[in-house]
Amino acid sequence: MEFDDNAALDTSEVQDNRGGALGGIPGGGKTVGGGVVGLLVLIASVVFGVNPGLLSSDSTTGTGAHGTGSGDLAADCRTGADANSKDDCRVVAVVDSVQAFWKQTETAAGKSYTQAPTSLFTGSVSTGCGNATSEVGPFYCSADDKVYLDLGFFDELSSKFGAKGGPFAQAYVIAHEYGHHIQDLSGTISRGSGEGRNSGSVKLELQADCYAGVWAHHATTTPDPGSGKPLITQLTQSDISLGLDAAASVGDDRIQQKYQGKVTPDTWTHGSAAQRQQWFTTGYKSGAVADCDTFA
Repeated sequence: MEFDDNAALDTSEVQDNRGGALGGIPGGGKTVGGGVVGLLVLIASVVFGVNPGLLSSDSTTGTGAHGTGSGDLAADCRTGADANSKDDCRVVAVVDSVQAFWKQTETAAGKSYTQAPTSLFTGSVSTGCGNATSEVGPFYCSADDKVYLDLGFFDELSSKFGAKGGPFAQAYVIAHEYGHHIQDLSGTISRGSGEGRNSGSVKLELQADCYAGVWAHHATTTPDPGSGKPLITQLTQSDISLGLDAAASVGDDRIQQKYQGKVTPDTWTHGSAAQRQQWFTTGYKSGAVADCDTFA
């Protein structure tokens, strides 16, 4: 995965709150994780019986090892060359690309796309959906229309879940979260409830995987609003394979087998490894939003 070295990055849609909690509106809204979203909270639900739909009421602050820290994105993430070498700048570039695509595509319901910022944090964060710690993994909050991400999760993806990682695996995580924003705009996010292989929760997560695949299909042809040229210049089959590897590594069946020693489909909330790969591939091959109707 390569970005145009000379492309100018727009950091306005990525809020850098690393090292301190972000102020938010307590309560309300829907918190959605999957994809690779909410994986750590999913493990908590499997192993410790914690409800993955709830955020913690307490908040603590931590520090992260990725990037440059609060307030430095605009100074340090100027071009595609920065995105090719730094995790936090890569987040900026992927957010720019994903939102540029959905802005021109609009939503599955035909409604105009509205921007949704990504908030980088470390340790804990206060959101429109309540307080959360890094343990919940990346997530989307419908109350404030934001994606929340602790960059340390990318290390967890490999160390805890066994994914090979890489730039596109990171991009897949982000694109999946923006899939939830599309669901919010389209009105389908309210259908994500329950547990089990045929539950609304699983269908919602698989649809977000498919939306991530749709973006990937168009990633190298989506023009950047500033330059009119694609921000992403190269996306190889090897990149896609790493994205599929990440999707499989966080399938409910693999996580359950690893952390509880058995697979219990009746408690699935995100889908199996095969399902996650299948729906990302569906979106990637067709590039059509209409092919992502997992609720059909």
